[in-house]
Amino acid sequence: MLFKDSTILLTGGTGSFGEKFVEMTLNRYKPKKVIIFSRDEIKQWEMAKKYPKDPRVRFFLGDVRDRERLHRAMDGVDFVVHAAAIKIIPTAEYNPFECVKTNVIGAMNVIDAAIDKKVKKIVALSTDKASSPINLYGATKLTSDKLFVSGNAYSGEHETSFSVVRYGNVMGSRGSVIPLFMSLIKSGIKELPITDPNMTRFMISLDQGVELVWHAFSDMVGGEIYIKKIPSMNIMDIAKAVANDTPTKIVGVRPGEKLHEQMISSEDAPFTYEYDQYFKILPMINSWFNSKDRVKDGVLVRKDFNYSSDNNPEWMTIEKLEEWIKRNFKS
Repeated sequence: MLFKDSTILLTGGTGSFGEKFVEMTLNRYKPKKVIIFSRDEIKQWEMAKKYPKDPRVRFFLGDVRDRERLHRAMDGVDFVVHAAAIKIIPTAEYNPFECVKTNVIGAMNVIDAAIDKKVKKIVALSTDKASSPINLYGATKLTSDKLFVSGNAYSGEHETSFSVVRYGNVMGSRGSVIPLFMSLIKSGIKELPITDPNMTRFMISLDQGVELVWHAFSDMVGGEIYIKKIPSMNIMDIAKAVANDTPTKIVGVRPGEKLHEQMISSEDAPFTYEYDQYFKILPMINSWFNSKDRVKDGVLVRKDFNYSSDNNPEWMTIEKLEEWIKRNFKS
């Protein structure tokens, strides 16, 4: 069984994904220990209250920028999920050096520490912004993705494997559009701000995000980028599902923001394989894209293929999102 009697370390573990990953993994599997590594002591304090009597859950205060601290944290660790990042686009644009230190230098530190400590497998979280990036956040995440893919060659004989999962808008996560709209309505706003009425977004739940990470750990050889097949939704339909009676106003696209999310570019198509529930971009280096162990039963996509939220064959209805909000409103 995956993770049985193993130690898992989760960087950025107090974020929305980290909280859901810990909850689901403890319920589904039997890990020996789950270590939450993050720099926010208040979030760690609050999260620890959920597991007051569970000896499997440990907290480690630290920053991925600190290589020595990562070395200490990875003692005896079998698996790493790398979720730590500076994610807010305007924050990255106005603090570019800080974004690079966390998203790029931090990734390098995680890779080095994992190899030195003989970690078995690492899955790093990526974003649609890393595909054909137009902002600094996306550029740093693309760099991070490349680092983790190349880490499989960099590790040499240490047998540490690295892979990546990539997804778009996570429904209900901190800073995403649904809780933003809900908080604005609660504050008494009269009109919901819409960047562009034609804007589309991929829709994935935190549960699906965690399950994709599990799948990556069980399937990976090293160097794969996993993208789950998920529905798209128009921003106006999202607004209707959250608050059907609230008028909207167009405020324009923010600097560095895309009209549509893209997770696979046409440049990646020659190395992308399709499966029932997901796609897999294989590494260009070392001819790994021809590796049978990595391809398995995948089917190569067409040469002009790209996976974008506006050309997606699957769409989420307003009714489906309304149902999801009702089920998850409290959380």
